[in-house]
Amino acid sequence: MKAAAVIRDEHAALRAVLHALQLKLREGPGDDAERFFDVLRAMLFYIDEFPEKLHHPRESDLLFPRIARARPALLPLIRRLEFDHMRGEGRVRELQHQLLAWELAGESRRSEFEEAADAYARFYLEHMRVEEAELLPAALEFLDASDWVELDAAFVPDPLAGGSKAGYERLLSRVALAVPGHGVAVARVADPG
Repeated sequence: MKAAAVIRDEHAALRAVLHALQLKLREGPGDDAERFFDVLRAMLFYIDEFPEKLHHPRESDLLFPRIARARPALLPLIRRLEFDHMRGEGRVRELQHQLLAWELAGESRRSEFEEAADAYARFYLEHMRVEEAELLPAALEFLDASDWVELDAAFVPDPLAGGSKAGYERLLSRVALAVPGHGVAVARVADPG
């Protein structure tokens, strides 16, 4: 049942990035606006690149259908989580646009980004909490061994959540080193050894 561990590890990495994003926003750009915006772009790139393009499709295409077959009573919950997945990519792209607007148009666009980023972080943290508290326990209880063989083969660890980091060291460094405390949490999740 490595797939369940991969999901939890990816959630932990994403939680660390979301908390780091919230912390950076509270700190603000300070005297180094260029670095500040660079770090926020790296965080949003991570959210767009991994959870939206790799993590969610595996859950939606592989995990959710198996749970729905094994426990039809969970179908309303699965539909809600799937709806979250479907709107997630659009929301992160909108955040990227709002960040660019703040960077290029100035302070008049700051509050729009900050409010949207905070709402997104709260939305995503709740989404992961529901998956971990309600969906994964059902999967562990009701899926059979053949389901787990297929899921384990498909859920290869995310490079920033303990998998191969080839090509992503720079992104990890930006996120991990940019936010004291929370950045260390990202680094620990990415390289627990």
